[in-house]
Amino acid sequence: MSLFQRAVAINASVIVVAVVLLAVSPASVSSHLKLAEAAVLVVGTALMISVNLLLLRRVFGPLERLTALMERVDPQEPGRRIALNGEEGEVARLATTFNAMLDRLEDERRSSGRRALTAQENERGRLARELHDEIGQTLTGVVLQLEALQRRAPPELHAGISEAQETARGGVEDMREIARGLRPQALDEFGLRSALVSLAAQVTDRSGTRVRPSFADDLPRLEPEQDLAVYRVAQEGLTNVARHAGASTVELRLARTGDGGVELVVRDDGRGIAPAEAATGNSGVAGMRERALLIGARLDITGRPGAGTEVRLVIPGEAIA
Repeated sequence: MSLFQRAVAINASVIVVAVVLLAVSPASVSSHLKLAEAAVLVVGTALMISVNLLLLRRVFGPLERLTALMERVDPQEPGRRIALNGEEGEVARLATTFNAMLDRLEDERRSSGRRALTAQENERGRLARELHDEIGQTLTGVVLQLEALQRRAPPELHAGISEAQETARGGVEDMREIARGLRPQALDEFGLRSALVSLAAQVTDRSGTRVRPSFADDLPRLEPEQDLAVYRVAQEGLTNVARHAGASTVELRLARTGDGGVELVVRDDGRGIAPAEAATGNSGVAGMRERALLIGARLDITGRPGAGTEVRLVIPGEAIA
């Protein structure tokens, strides 16, 4: 029976029972209602309403439980579905439809997110190549021209020309640093492990915060998309440490999980992120969560004021081909 049919049946049953009881009962109602008769009517009406509510509660209870489960489904934790614990009728169909809707939404979110990140990475690669090939060559040419000019210039101009050379060389290094941040060349050429070592060295040199990399020897082979996601999460985590944490040391660890997956941990000894900020986060945190979702990984950010922050990215074994 449908919910509507069951509700009608319950109400009809309560009314029929009440009519039958009135028919066989010696009670009667005078033309002028007496106090005792009014009391009997009030008690009988209250009893009918209570029985009706009790029976309807049993009918609509599964629907209320289903609604509560729907409210607890978190888009940031994909894969959670509503279990059908022997439910029937509209409740079962509603749960099945809701689960199917979540499947479609998650598939579309992964597809659209993958397209957006692919376009973003392609644009980053294009900008990195143009910086290296165009601006880098131009600045290098400026350095060579200054060297030639210095040889022909009078001695009193050498100091100024040398200063201009150092400025141009600094511009070349800054440009290369920006290009490496846009597209990690070490990741494409040497793999994830070497790229993370290079990233740790860059952060240490640039910020003064000591980054201690530690990588397991038995790491499984990841897909290029997963390698890039791990690198970007580590890059964003280390960048946040250098900018906001005030830490002296950072642990950068890559290990194998018990189910054959991969775990990335970025842990610092800085001031610590607030729980509310870890839950919502800025655009960088949102980007890390989005990358984790696209590769089927789980991202946890925890911290306590004064006790440091930990960023943990776990790629389960089932997500690794």
